Amino acid sequence: MAADNLPSEFDVIILGTGLSESVIAAACSRVGQRVLHVDRRNYYAGNWASFTFNGLLSWIEEYKVSLAVFTQPEGQEREMPSQTEETQGEAQQASPSPAERQPEPKKKITYTKIVKEGRRFNIDLVSKLMFSRGSLVDLLIKSNVSRYAEFKNVTRILTYRNGKVEQVPCSRADVFGSKQLTVVEKRMLMKFLTFCLDFEQHQEEYQDFSEHSFWDFLQTKKLTENLQHFILHSIAMVIPEVGTVEGLRATQHFLRCLGRYGNTPFLFPLYGLGEIPQCFCRMCAVFGGIYCLRHSVQCLVLDKESGKCKAVIDTHGQRISCSHFVVEDGYIGADQRKNTDSRQISRAVLITDRSILPSDSEQQISLVTVPPVEPGGPLVRIIELCSSTMTCMLDTYLVHLTCSSASGSAQEDLAPVVSRLFHTPAREEESRGPTVLWALYFNMRDTSAVDRSSYDLPSNVHVCASPDTALGSDHSIKLAEAVFRQLLPDEEFCPPAPNPEDIIYDGDGPQGEGPGFEEAAPAEGAGAQGGESTGRQEGKEAVGATKGAGDSVTPETGAGDEPSPTSDE
Repeated sequence: MAADNLPSEFDVIILGTGLSESVIAAACSRVGQRVLHVDRRNYYAGNWASFTFNGLLSWIEEYKVSLAVFTQPEGQEREMPSQTEETQGEAQQASPSPAERQPEPKKKITYTKIVKEGRRFNIDLVSKLMFSRGSLVDLLIKSNVSRYAEFKNVTRILTYRNGKVEQVPCSRADVFGSKQLTVVEKRMLMKFLTFCLDFEQHQEEYQDFSEHSFWDFLQTKKLTENLQHFILHSIAMVIPEVGTVEGLRATQHFLRCLGRYGNTPFLFPLYGLGEIPQCFCRMCAVFGGIYCLRHSVQCLVLDKESGKCKAVIDTHGQRISCSHFVVEDGYIGADQRKNTDSRQISRAVLITDRSILPSDSEQQISLVTVPPVEPGGPLVRIIELCSSTMTCMLDTYLVHLTCSSASGSAQEDLAPVVSRLFHTPAREEESRGPTVLWALYFNMRDTSAVDRSSYDLPSNVHVCASPDTALGSDHSIKLAEAVFRQLLPDEEFCPPAPNPEDIIYDGDGPQGEGPGFEEAAPAEGAGAQGGESTGRQEGKEAVGATKGAGDSVTPETGAGDEPSPTSDE
């Protein structure tokens, strides 16, 4: 729909297409609300978006001055060919014997080749995984939005310890098949994990440590240093200072997610995390939501008596009435903020020539936890993606590093980890790690802890926070549901959308039951009105999920955080 031809009245207007905003849009549209969903950017998903490599370079060039969040890759772009040396042999690390064998020589990967194959990359701004029993997966199943995407299992969980990368045994099969653990350690670990599954039933085991750290509690369980490291950093995935009960809950959640779709607790969406907001946008459009990209809101029109927002003025000067206005935090101007404090997330994106821990299969999706390199430093999370995730070209790996920023500079926070685990041109000494072909460091704002009272806004204006540092997306989903409850307290949140075969036309009889989360079904062509939908992959094929779910969906590209002032009128 043309921007100058919009209806003059909606129930809900939403500015920003991040995950929370997109879920709210889908939920409102699904229960019959008239929804207008706009974004100043020319792509969906906002700060959750995915880029092609070439699109990322263009975005950096366009926004690096105004946002000042990106640094140049390691070495300037004109120097990139010097970074793309011939692929090295696989590292001889502490791993099964297949990892020690020398592979056949691979073709030289140059920067020119990466640019040429740029559409093979889908690079997320936000690096997260999906807990198989987390809020996001549960919502995808409940709403039937899972039909719009495909997923793969994360195949292994790794950790960095004593200068080497090791695989973490977490499932029962992994524990008893592990060569890293002694027989005694296997029994110790299984006993502790069994306790964690229903720890609430055994309060006598931990009640004396309710005010102590999880690390202190682990010290009392007669666990070896090896097991303490695995549990703290790779299963609970918490810092040593976290409370005992919180650490036990994190361990319990990890264990309960095991086995639902594979032998790790995690799923990853094909083509990147940026697919997920677009899936909810598609659902919104299917039920009548209207989308306008490259379109924004100039100001709000307030009712003199109630002080509530009764309309907005868009960038074309059109006045559009609404009952509620939902806005991404990044669009709120400084004059509407009472508290400007926010945390920083440090991010790095690497393109490498081989896996951080070579194995028989080159198609591994790995989660790596790296304890603080220095005392007081951040815990770093690494997600390594292979080409079968449709996020990088063949014979390369896409590596995401994330941590809470300790210094305010992503490069200061993450470069020490990169230098230990990877070979970079800046290192003169030989390294057994993968070679970094291209690297990017940047920071993002995390406003997830900012309270609603920190904004000077009308009561019917609802703010959606930026992505947080957590591995999962629970905060964003819970925020979306909380906002929906404020908008429509008597309506169901994201009720199941009917399967196409269940819809009755002109008196036709009911059709058979449609596919669930673990089955595949033909993708629907549910394009959004008024928005751009440009496929990222030419000749893209649907790839079957590994014990996952869903169908193929045409993605869009982009990213960014563009604050836009919102003023009253």
